[in-house]
Amino acid sequence: MKKVAVILSGCGVYDGAEIHEAVLCLLHLARNGARYQCFAPDQPQHHVIDHRTGEESGEQRNMLTEAARIARGDIQPLSELRVEDFDALLLPGGFGAAKNLCSFAFEGAACEVDNEVLSACSAFARARKPAGYCCIAPVLIPRVYPAGVKGTIGTDAATAGAFAAMGGEHIGCAVTDVVEDAHYRVISTPAYMLAQSITEADTGIGKLVKRLLEM
Repeated sequence: MKKVAVILSGCGVYDGAEIHEAVLCLLHLARNGARYQCFAPDQPQHHVIDHRTGEESGEQRNMLTEAARIARGDIQPLSELRVEDFDALLLPGGFGAAKNLCSFAFEGAACEVDNEVLSACSAFARARKPAGYCCIAPVLIPRVYPAGVKGTIGTDAATAGAFAAMGGEHIGCAVTDVVEDAHYRVISTPAYMLAQSITEADTGIGKLVKRLLEM
């Protein structure tokens, strides 16, 4: 039975992991017969957004504590992730990927990736183990893999331009499809970068998870 490491960035589309995407990822892994273990950095998230108003709440929250809500408590600090224990890596999206796992939301193509996150993702890349990135999380791909790596965030021109400026080759992609870089064994899908409904997000994520496990 294949085992997949899932990295979450909190809980909630505007300041953490996108909940629908995260749950769909876990559901498709289970339906395809894989085991998974969730991880998150044991660090404060950048800020907390009131999801009713879109405004900052002024609270301080921890990514690991918040992500535990999605994982139903079965989660470990990212520092404990060991690449040798897993067959593949999967990152759902949500603004937490661009605010907490890296600084893309604020610095665009000049962004930096959190050292712990970069170490974990790079370990899978070096080990030639497949990795899947959803929604905005693919902005991490050019920082993890060598120049020319292929990936997608959908069709948004500004984000695609930043992906290219970081050294990646951006491929436009429909919400229901995926982009695979067979050489680097990394796959991505737009999910809620384009999805207008949970069913649209589900189609692309389902394809990604199925292909991830085949790889």
